[in-house]
Amino acid sequence: GTVSLSGWSPQGGARKRRIVFFLIFFSPFLLFSRMYANCTGPGFSLHSDIVMPYIANYGSKEQIQKFIPQMVAGKCIGAIAMTEPGAGSDLQGVRTNAKKDGSDWILNGSKVFITNGWMSDLVIVVAVTNREARSPAHGISLFLVENGMKGFIKGRKLEKIGLKAQDTAELFFEDVRLPASALLGQENKGFYYLMAELPQERLLIADMAIASCEFMFEETRNYVKQRKAFGKTIAHLQTVQHKLAELKTEICVGRAFLDHCLRLHSGKRLDSATASMAKYWASDLQNNVATQCVQLHGGWGYMWEYPIAKCFVDSRVQPIYGGTNEIMKELIARDIVSDK
Repeated sequence: GTVSLSGWSPQGGARKRRIVFFLIFFSPFLLFSRMYANCTGPGFSLHSDIVMPYIANYGSKEQIQKFIPQMVAGKCIGAIAMTEPGAGSDLQGVRTNAKKDGSDWILNGSKVFITNGWMSDLVIVVAVTNREARSPAHGISLFLVENGMKGFIKGRKLEKIGLKAQDTAELFFEDVRLPASALLGQENKGFYYLMAELPQERLLIADMAIASCEFMFEETRNYVKQRKAFGKTIAHLQTVQHKLAELKTEICVGRAFLDHCLRLHSGKRLDSATASMAKYWASDLQNNVATQCVQLHGGWGYMWEYPIAKCFVDSRVQPIYGGTNEIMKELIARDIVSDK
């Protein structure tokens, strides 16, 4: 099977153009289709739309030739390990570290809440490589850690309230010896790579959020047109009609802004602040829509047999991962008040 449709070509420029074309035009459509079918599924989008671009954009020719074809074929499942027990949205607080030992690196530390962590064959690990740097951001690097490496231990699969099809795991690194070829990109440039790629990740979260909103709205509209109370369907009640009108308007506004962001991204003009706006607004909207749609379902909305219940629990993590929405507001505000 094909896990990623990003495409691959040995020619650098053509390869990157094909991947960017897929991420901008096809990936949002595939995400939309899955979310509109209420099928969150395994971490496909993280594998193909987040992990692969790091290797495609910053990997050496050897790394690209080794991993990208295998990832496209589904023979190598990718994950990225940023979050730690004591460092979530604050990436500069990372404690996992890698120290030079001759030409090799010795990696130590732990990560948590890692999507695809349990089934991963390849993990991009964020680690500190220079504690003497003038700021933490100047001393972070990225490493490619392969499953089976001595000292790389996969902890327990974490039990989540939602996204049940995605495995989320703890990862531990105990004196993992990495060859020089495991360094992704340049030494101490990892933080800048993360900052360059995170806007796309946040746009993907926004895309999933809006598609989920549209699914929940249609599911609820169909329900209220069938559910009867007081001798008629509840769709005839003015309070229900007004609530549907509010939800429809908010979702359409969100869709318009998301489409604007996708156009910016297609022209490589999507900045961090705008991506943060999309992520925070859309994921907050998703949770509000989920709450209101459960309410309109009444008691049945609280039952697992109804799709809206799954939407409700799946939506809760959206304002948390990819950088919490509180951090998104910080990034937006920083851009507003900065002297450009």
